[in-house]
Amino acid sequence: MKLSFEYGNGTMDALLPDSTDVFVPGETVPDPPCLPQDWDTLYHATLESIRNPIGMPALFDLAHKGSTVVIVIPDIVKGGNQPTSHRKVAIRACIDELYRAGVEKKDILLLISNGLHPRATVPEMKTILGDELFNEFYPCRQITSHDSEDYEHLVDLGYTDHGDHVIMNKYVYDADVAILIGHTQGNPYGAYSGGYKHCATGISHWRSIGAHHVPEVMHRPDFTPVSNTSEMRRKFDQQGMFMEEKMGKKFFCCDAVLDSLSRQIQIFSGYAKEMQPASWAVADKRTYVHWAEKKYDVIVFGMPTNFHYGNGMGTNPIQMMQALSAQVIRHKRIMSEHCVFIVSSICDGYFHDERWPYLRELYEMFQHDYMQTLPDMNRYGEYFATKEEYIRKYRFANAFHPFHGFSMMSCGHIAEMNTSAIYIVGAREPGIARGMGLKTRATFEEALEDAKRKFVGPNPNILALPRAFKTTAVHLCMKDPSQNSTHVDLGGHPCCG
Repeated sequence: MKLSFEYGNGTMDALLPDSTDVFVPGETVPDPPCLPQDWDTLYHATLESIRNPIGMPALFDLAHKGSTVVIVIPDIVKGGNQPTSHRKVAIRACIDELYRAGVEKKDILLLISNGLHPRATVPEMKTILGDELFNEFYPCRQITSHDSEDYEHLVDLGYTDHGDHVIMNKYVYDADVAILIGHTQGNPYGAYSGGYKHCATGISHWRSIGAHHVPEVMHRPDFTPVSNTSEMRRKFDQQGMFMEEKMGKKFFCCDAVLDSLSRQIQIFSGYAKEMQPASWAVADKRTYVHWAEKKYDVIVFGMPTNFHYGNGMGTNPIQMMQALSAQVIRHKRIMSEHCVFIVSSICDGYFHDERWPYLRELYEMFQHDYMQTLPDMNRYGEYFATKEEYIRKYRFANAFHPFHGFSMMSCGHIAEMNTSAIYIVGAREPGIARGMGLKTRATFEEALEDAKRKFVGPNPNILALPRAFKTTAVHLCMKDPSQNSTHVDLGGHPCCG
């Protein structure tokens, strides 16, 4: 069969055996039905949720005239940007409830929770919020992005009982009401976005993130395949609840379970500790897809140049490794013990130095000084995280924070840990891929023939994942629960661990 896979800004064709299985999220197995996508329906469903929260009082009872409020909003990486996106609808509904309770507009701050991601540009703020909200709050300087290096607007909370150093945004700490707008969307880091993951990563500091986005957490056996009960997830919850303890208030969460096109399936509001399991129970039905009838020896997909973390994601070698590993984390349950990846990437030497100013230096370091595997680089984490040149670019030039590269490397090693080989197809600068331990071939067909000779034999089970990075991903599971792990998730699925 002939299939097309992402490649640069276009596609590359592959001729694969007719026995190849194909999976496209939301199509091969339909998502649960989403809510009608007109504004009024979504607005009223969201309003119903925030007026009937789980485990805590409603916003109307939490706020009053004189209350200061911070609404914490995911950055552009997640959640969709359509006119009826969850964040656009939920922010409007929350603000209307706050006004009804007597809160004045001047006492509301919209804070984009970018964490170590780039601080939002003005055009990105418009995209995230839409014209109405942007025009309502930007002219009076009531929209900003979290700055994890602005120590005048951070609070050092000390250490959790588990030894994690928690530093958080001071605007959120000081506010009378702190609202987290989130997405219960499948994520290779701790199973789901939203809930306590939102505050633990979005409004904290690299030292706090350095407690969980590191090899000793990410290379544990409970991290791959992804589950709701990994050590990383526990650390998110511990840090989020520690923030609540020190603030003396609970976060008011409003999370939406989203489908493959980032449309709202259901909305949950309230106290994260009690709300998360309820939202996960719904999200599990969409995210953990019990479909595969066999383990796969070869998985084929493509990387566009621009996806998820931005332009250059599919060509920058360290970002490429993270993207490869994300597929392992999501799909390890259906991979054979000798599984091989075959992946198209233009791999043309484009690092996007403005967005990732430190990754070229990281890549060059990895080629020298006894660096055998990516975890060997981890000892330089603090050196990079405190390098003033890179910090200034994060703060003032919309770049990623330098420690973000180390979370990418920690994740990137998972691809090497869990595959027999990874072939990059069509690289214009193949030496860059080989410098990360990847094999290179000109075509999918050449790569498959080489994999058959060396790793998977003449008749491998092949899975094709076209549009792997163009839709919101799922976590593929075996149809027969006995072929998955017996670990039990919070969502109650014995085959999702």
